[in-house]
Amino acid sequence: MKVKICGLSTADQVQACIDCSADFCGFILNYKKSHRFIQFEKAKELTNIKKKNTKYVAVLVEPKYEELENFSKLNIDYFQIYGNFNSEFVYKIKSKFGKKIIVAIQVKKEKDILNYKEFENCADIILWDSSGLEKSLSWNYDWMKSVSNNITKMIAGNINIDKLEKIFNLADIVDVSGALETNKVKDISKIKNFLNNLKNLNNEH
Repeated sequence: MKVKICGLSTADQVQACIDCSADFCGFILNYKKSHRFIQFEKAKELTNIKKKNTKYVAVLVEPKYEELENFSKLNIDYFQIYGNFNSEFVYKIKSKFGKKIIVAIQVKKEKDILNYKEFENCADIILWDSSGLEKSLSWNYDWMKSVSNNITKMIAGNINIDKLEKIFNLADIVDVSGALETNKVKDISKIKNFLNNLKNLNNEH
């Protein structure tokens, strides 16, 4: 299982993720309600850190076209988008900006899981997340059992170390943020501990 550490805001946090082989680093770029939001100049600084095998992800809520144009200039690999849009929009921004796309499906009830079908041919990764946006909410990860195995699946929503074993066979990537914070700030020791736990779990499987 791969891992994305989301909501990074300092160079130390990013470097810790890279040093411990996180697969993805996520940056909150246009959602100011989140305490993890960073300004463009900060994003520029953080995404210029030599990333080795880690991929950089711009996390965007209802992004406007001009925002996508602006953020596409950063050294990022993926746009992760939340909001009301269709597959046509995804195809359009993929071809225009040359970035891979993570489509976020927000889950409140079981039938929301199936909203991925609109995007299974155009998204590079599909993320199932809670409806909480900046709030880490749990949902029933077992609903994922109905999803096709032909797509790259990512799960988010109040993920912590204790849940890793449970979700190990439900997704290809785990997306974690709040569990790695102390007083709403990313805690480097928690990041390292989480990544080491996942590494051990991968070795066991």
